[in-house]
Amino acid sequence: MMETTFRSPEDWKSALMTLPDSSYFELFRSIFGNVKTPFNKQRLLEDLAVFLSRGEIQEVIAAYIDETDHRIITAIAVLENPVPGELESFFAGELTYAELHSKLLNLEERLIVYRFREEGAYRLALNPILKSVLAPLVADTGVLFPSLPPDRPGNKKPAGPTAPVLAAFLAFVLERPEFFKAGGGIRKKVFEEGQLIFPGINLEALAGAWLHIGLLRDEGDRLTADVSRFRAFSELSPRDRREYHAAGLLLYLRGDNSGYFHRGRLQFTVRFIHGFLEALEAGRRYPEATLKRITEVLFRQETKSPNRSVIDTDLILDALEKTGLMERGEGDWWIPCSAVPAEPDLTRPVIVPDTASSFLLYPEIGFADALKLAFFCSVRETGTAVRFELTRESAVRGFDRNISSPEMLDLLERLSGKKPDSSLAWNLKEWESRYSGVTLHRGVVLTLSEDRRYLAEAKPVAALISRTLAPGVYLLAAEEKAEAAEALQKAGVDIIAQQEGNAPPEEAKPPGFRHFPYPALEGANQSLCSYNRPGMHKKENAVPLQEKTGGGEQPLLPDPEKAETYKKRFRSVLVKMQIPKPEWDELSARIDRRLILSESQLVGVSVRFEKLEARGLDYVGKSTVAREALASKSLLEILVPGPGEEPNRVMGIPLALDKREGETLLVLKSMPQGEEIRLPLGKISLLRRIKHSIFGD
Repeated sequence: MMETTFRSPEDWKSALMTLPDSSYFELFRSIFGNVKTPFNKQRLLEDLAVFLSRGEIQEVIAAYIDETDHRIITAIAVLENPVPGELESFFAGELTYAELHSKLLNLEERLIVYRFREEGAYRLALNPILKSVLAPLVADTGVLFPSLPPDRPGNKKPAGPTAPVLAAFLAFVLERPEFFKAGGGIRKKVFEEGQLIFPGINLEALAGAWLHIGLLRDEGDRLTADVSRFRAFSELSPRDRREYHAAGLLLYLRGDNSGYFHRGRLQFTVRFIHGFLEALEAGRRYPEATLKRITEVLFRQETKSPNRSVIDTDLILDALEKTGLMERGEGDWWIPCSAVPAEPDLTRPVIVPDTASSFLLYPEIGFADALKLAFFCSVRETGTAVRFELTRESAVRGFDRNISSPEMLDLLERLSGKKPDSSLAWNLKEWESRYSGVTLHRGVVLTLSEDRRYLAEAKPVAALISRTLAPGVYLLAAEEKAEAAEALQKAGVDIIAQQEGNAPPEEAKPPGFRHFPYPALEGANQSLCSYNRPGMHKKENAVPLQEKTGGGEQPLLPDPEKAETYKKRFRSVLVKMQIPKPEWDELSARIDRRLILSESQLVGVSVRFEKLEARGLDYVGKSTVAREALASKSLLEILVPGPGEEPNRVMGIPLALDKREGETLLVLKSMPQGEEIRLPLGKISLLRRIKHSIFGD
């Protein structure tokens, strides 16, 4: 993290070297006093680096840092050298433009922050000479992401669609492949049946999520299930499945429906969601502002894009809530205890017979087992309980997927802990007998001579065998011969008969199943923001920074009491100085602005008094500030009386001083609105000029 947080000392020196000579020598005169001639800019830089590296100077710099400084310093590190506009967006609603601009200029004057030019824009960076002071602050990212402790018991009730409900939806789709209308939307009959079976569940959104995950395929007039992907999906942990489900739902909610399944888009979205959740701590409550800030940081780190318009935290939270990964309160969110479902207990029954051919699914059933049932059962209800029924039609669906009646009965016995009803066993065998009497096959068929049939047991080939049609004749679960040929090559076969001139494997399009479609998410967030770890929040009982080092040299830390002690010491020196009042006032202001780090900076220093603000009845002072702002095109912060107790704040760039009927009007372009407004100078209660950055704007 530190390697990217702090640029090299040479970069910092280079940024200072690009200052105009007037700004450059004014900066150094304010630090070292009258600079001796002949001027040597490089030597002055080296002297400045030595000065800032002194232990007693760094102690003062550290003590002077307040909480707002800390947040801005940490944000510059988290956002990895943002342009000022990105920092404004980050602190929107927390710091006004004037407050942030003023704070940034002060941090630049104190040599904590500097600007460098890259691709035509000025970016903000932290002074690497002060790394020992700033590194502990940057590591404490909690100041940017506040959270609250739990004030409610954890929710033990499973939230979001459970394994039985998801399996039930698969069974529902398998029985109704003509799910969507030609013009979009669910067919009326399917919709009405779905409302009865799945009360309170948006089936169109669920189907859309699965299409994006790739579990379902839209083949124009029908939906089909990708069995191999369902199997891969069932191998994921319960938490990973929920995160993939949330990613698919988010893509659906965003309307990214062109082509549906897109591996790269899905992986980016699910890794983003994983990183987002990893940044939170289960149980703690997070204000929406914190979650939006985390979302922005993660998105920016992954895409290197500051474009906030493509980030919709509300949609992300909606997808997480609908999949049970987060719960909503009044203005805050938290990860519920049920966000990580427990692994199923394989020693206890997870289904219970309801009739001879129907049974109820317990919520504890494993997702893989629930899917197996869905492939040969029909769903009857999912309201208070999920009920499946094994019918002739559903059994035929299972036979079509090469699931035999003994396998069905064995699964039912294992999941219920008792043998299925004898009438169901008889029916299954009778249906299977009739099924095998008349068979249609479509696909790639492999024939092996008697001396080569051992190849059917080789792992690459065995994984493709869907059905044994006859001794040495196999129906393969391969879309193309090239896929089967590649499996045979892996099994060691160097001569393969392929009629009809099929392209060799190396020229064929790589089949999708060769790459596991759903990588596990453990560690997936490592490519995202380096700060997105559990605990990216500020706890009320957070361990103070000085207690985190675990011994050794203590870090230099902000200390308000010490800061006041330093200021009092410097003021005591200033009081004894016999200098003109304007110079005295300017030095006093420098102490207040935390620019004085050593008593030597009060003696023999070059001082140019600048009046930056005027208040109330100081008409002459307000005129002076306005004229100087007009000449330098500086930003003005203005307070004027409002209708209530609080004054109205106006920010703007001055355009003119217009005298009319004995009254002077300040004409300015408001910021950021860009509107021209006119304010009587006499009615302004505060007029403050905000200086330009020494590095330029």
